[in-house]
Amino acid sequence: MPVFFVMLSHAASANDTVNVAVKKNRIAAPLYKNPAAAIEKRVADLLSRMTPEEKFWQLFMIPGDLDGVDKNRYKNGIFGLQVSAVSQGGGGAGQMLSYNTQENAYTLAKKINAIQQYFVKETRLGIPIIAFDEALHGLVRQGATAFPQSIGLAASFNTALMGQVAGTIAQETKVRGIRDILTPVINIAADVRWGRTEETYGEDPFLSAQMGLAFVSAFENQNIITTPKHFVANVGDGGRDSYPIHYNDRLMEEIYLPPFKTAIQQGKSRSLMTAYNTVNGTPATSNEYLLTQKLKNEWGFKGFVISDAGAVGGANVLHYTASGYADATRQAITAGLDVIFQTDYAHYKLFITPFLDGSIPQKRIDDAVSRVLRAKFELGLFEKPYVSEEEAQKALNDQSHKAIAKQAALQSFVLLKNEKSVLPLKNVKNILVVGEDAIEARLGGYSGTGNGKINIVDGLKKRGGEHVNVTYSKGSSRNPVLYVPVNKEFLKADTAQGLFGEYFDNLTLSGKPVFQRTDQNIDFLWTLSSPDKRLAKDQYAVRWKGDLKVPESGTYQIGLEGNDGYRLYLDDQLLIDQWEKRSYHTQLVPFSFDQTKKYAVRIEFKETKGNAHLKFIWNYGTPDHQAKELADAVKLAEKADVIVVAAGIKEGEFQDRAMLNLPGNQEQLIQAMEKSGKPVVVLLVGGSAITMDSWFNQAAAVLNIWYPGEEGGHAVAETLFGDYNPAGRLPVTYPVHESQLPLVYNHKPTGRGDDYNNLSGEPLFPFGFGLSYTKFEYKDLKLSKKEIAGTESVKASFTLQNTGNYDGDEVVQLYIRDMLSSVARPVLELKGFQRVRLKAGETKQLSFAITPDMLKMLDARMKTVTEPGDFRIMIGSSSKELVLKDTLTVK
Repeated sequence: MPVFFVMLSHAASANDTVNVAVKKNRIAAPLYKNPAAAIEKRVADLLSRMTPEEKFWQLFMIPGDLDGVDKNRYKNGIFGLQVSAVSQGGGGAGQMLSYNTQENAYTLAKKINAIQQYFVKETRLGIPIIAFDEALHGLVRQGATAFPQSIGLAASFNTALMGQVAGTIAQETKVRGIRDILTPVINIAADVRWGRTEETYGEDPFLSAQMGLAFVSAFENQNIITTPKHFVANVGDGGRDSYPIHYNDRLMEEIYLPPFKTAIQQGKSRSLMTAYNTVNGTPATSNEYLLTQKLKNEWGFKGFVISDAGAVGGANVLHYTASGYADATRQAITAGLDVIFQTDYAHYKLFITPFLDGSIPQKRIDDAVSRVLRAKFELGLFEKPYVSEEEAQKALNDQSHKAIAKQAALQSFVLLKNEKSVLPLKNVKNILVVGEDAIEARLGGYSGTGNGKINIVDGLKKRGGEHVNVTYSKGSSRNPVLYVPVNKEFLKADTAQGLFGEYFDNLTLSGKPVFQRTDQNIDFLWTLSSPDKRLAKDQYAVRWKGDLKVPESGTYQIGLEGNDGYRLYLDDQLLIDQWEKRSYHTQLVPFSFDQTKKYAVRIEFKETKGNAHLKFIWNYGTPDHQAKELADAVKLAEKADVIVVAAGIKEGEFQDRAMLNLPGNQEQLIQAMEKSGKPVVVLLVGGSAITMDSWFNQAAAVLNIWYPGEEGGHAVAETLFGDYNPAGRLPVTYPVHESQLPLVYNHKPTGRGDDYNNLSGEPLFPFGFGLSYTKFEYKDLKLSKKEIAGTESVKASFTLQNTGNYDGDEVVQLYIRDMLSSVARPVLELKGFQRVRLKAGETKQLSFAITPDMLKMLDARMKTVTEPGDFRIMIGSSSKELVLKDTLTVK
């Protein structure tokens, strides 16, 4: 009989009573609360005490906190919260969320502590939460340092710098009480049209793996969980985000899996996020081959796998591989997903049932819960659930990290052209700066507010001082607003604002409408469902009628934008007829309006596919300022000694680019500045490749500054004036034209040729390319051995000399090619890189260790082997400029 059930005799002394009570409490304390016990035993003990509902809630994560809600909703606990984040709908985590930006480090730490106290003190088992967030290139929080975007950090080709940046972000993360970051993105940017290229480390698996390793190691070493994403590829044909992929095992093993394997096995990442897309027909979120066979069984992953936001339901809604949310949940968890990430508390109702009705094997549920609990024990949350509010308060005035942000920006810049050494600027008194990006200080996707952003104009003014006059003119628009939806205030259906809509269950607008309603604006996107549950998704038509009255007389452009299958009538006059379903069009026609009159509007639309877009648009209230802005810039150019054009692109999650040229009238601005006869320095702002055919030849210099972070303005100024010598390298290939895509440096031999009959197959700029203000000479390559066994290493030594007039960095790159192999191998593979600092005239002896792993390959049976034969060893400054070469023979 347990001691605490023994009845005390009346003769027992008071001391005996106390001793028994103490012993009772000691025995009653659950094992999982004993910090001295082994973690696995604590996990097993806690798991044995949990109800099915409590287990489910440890596998469910959402944005939100306890403000203004009934705390009882969380009585069964929860995996974790993205505190003060609010769902906005849309794409993946981060971009689809907004934040309470009034919460500084101290306020947020206090809030997380209060939330943690509720779960520790007021839930039955006292299981703490994991507060999580995004930290792609800086924590997405007020007051957190904003570093250069990920692609810019990769362009530094400096893993030590990456580790320093990541370690700094980790400090700012931990002091706020956040213990899991949904970062980094280590997908391969195989097609630069992809809108999320900016979030990646580029096209090369080795560079991506090394940068990812440096990033995750810095966090995991501070006991913050990292969640590399999106397992395993997030871009498909045409550079489209989350498009289905169909990759064979060889492509996966050689290109797409290595960064993830490195992050998990070497970086010790304890979490992983799945992708939205399907992989060979199965959603990545319910792909047993990826999540169980590859990740957990083959790689030995002991952490937990979370879905991208809303991706579990996506199997039902998007991929049509599940009969409903319950089926999608069953498929995902059974296949190896551990944690469901949703964007609203109420969504739990869609996913909980399979956890309670036996649809999911209990062993799989317990495994998933155990993985989460293990992480919580490893984080020490049961012993130390709270963060120091005193330390968080100290962080409020900490500006020390800005120096690291500036250094990271400086090392990220890639000099693409420097005609007649126009840079660095010398003897310049009047600088004209044009372009929106010169004053916006854009930070890129998944960014916080920064900790005091410095734009380019302000940076140049500070660096130039009183001796340099810096003038700014907008000059162009990246995204000019040429038309907008017709607002409800100008539309009337009887007495209501808007247009009266008749919805038909046929394509001919015949018979009686299924339903009728007044729509205030005709601005619709019906892609995942029909306009109403009474209609099929792919077989309906709508007729809108009403009156349009303009506030002032004039001739306006008016029309429709959307998927074909539409007509527009004004006063029964057919203005636009795009009734045949072919494509997506924007059609506007001029129409002369009299403000004293009403005009009868009729819009007709049909949908046969189930992917409906339609907008009723005009250009009223959108005056075109482009001509004046351009003219103002041209006039100011007359007085300038040099013109700096900051030109950027539009990209991001679910914002892929069909064309890679500069949007809006930015190219027109560059051309106008070039015609001034003054030297034109173009600063490229963005996270991916840009085509430059219309303006590159006449530009004096081109510097890619990516999204340079909060200290970008200072870093740009120091680079242009020569305080710093740029040495970044391109982590992606720049095509001459979109028709060359996809275009990567490490492709397999073609067997014929790679040119078109009307365009070269060569890129505009190759992978690894970047110039300097100085010159470097490579010479005297020597291999320590010319013949080795497959298990031996060899040292490749060479001399590097700075032969120019400026101190600077050089990024030396090692590439290897297998000259004869049983299966086709890449024409080049990056196997090593070093960023080296040399003073003007200085010489250094450098070397690369060529290890057995660098010479391994997958044979026809997908077995890892080192085949005897010759390997070409190549060293240089880019994948095209390989000036040192020798042959290594494996016996």
